[in-house]
Amino acid sequence: MPSKDQSLKDRLDGNELDLSMSSLTKIPIKDLAALPKATVIDFSCNELTSLPDTFCTLKHLVKIDLSKNNLTELPQKIGNLEKLQHLDLLGNQIQTLPMSFFKLKNLKWLDLKDNPLNEQLKKIAGDCLDDKQCKECAREVVGYMRVVQSEHERVKQIRLKEEREREAAKAAEENKQREQKKKQKQAEKDRKRKEYEARQAALKEEELQAQQNVEEDEGIQKQNSYQTEPMKPLTVSPCYIMFLFTFMVAIVAVLVGGFFYCQQHGNIPACHDINFRADQVTRTFHYFFAK
Repeated sequence: MPSKDQSLKDRLDGNELDLSMSSLTKIPIKDLAALPKATVIDFSCNELTSLPDTFCTLKHLVKIDLSKNNLTELPQKIGNLEKLQHLDLLGNQIQTLPMSFFKLKNLKWLDLKDNPLNEQLKKIAGDCLDDKQCKECAREVVGYMRVVQSEHERVKQIRLKEEREREAAKAAEENKQREQKKKQKQAEKDRKRKEYEARQAALKEEELQAQQNVEEDEGIQKQNSYQTEPMKPLTVSPCYIMFLFTFMVAIVAVLVGGFFYCQQHGNIPACHDINFRADQVTRTFHYFFAK
């Protein structure tokens, strides 16, 4: 890295900043961001193995030389370097490029020699043996990455569509199952209600039948009691008997008195009736006592 005594600003020559052969293992992003005039930077021949994501915030860069390092990949947002026109990646360990590489619309020069590129990318990049081939490499690789990104987006959209369809199908199935469960619950509820109503009707019918049976039994018992119940002897109080006895004695006394009176005065018209009644009574008593 640059010595503490020599700042990046001191090493700036116009718009060019040479940091090559500085044994860099990390890129001083904050210091570079403070030098917007440094649009051309040479990081070649260092010990860089990766670039931080914040490297893509250096949008003022126009030319970058990262040749002869040990980079295995570029930041995913490398496409944010919209002003980048020249990119030298000679002699690294890069196999693929990030998807956002297609956004480098201003890239005019690209060198990917001596990298273990995948076969398709290696074929697209070409040999890059001279300036013309490097310019062609930039054009072809950016176009290729645009196709790759488009295909990636197409596949992504297909997968998203399939995922949405799966989710919709899953939601539809869940709704169907919920509706089925709802119908089953409603059917079970209706069945239980009908069973309850049937039980209530049966209980009511049993109560009515029981009541009718009780009424019929009571009617039969009353009818039987009228037919089979013996007549209960009349109970007469002694006072009542004494009253009747006294009344009968009085009547007999009156009749006996009237009889003897009519025997002495038989010519009275009332005595004729009394004698007739007395004769009937005498005959009645005689009839009963004769038996």
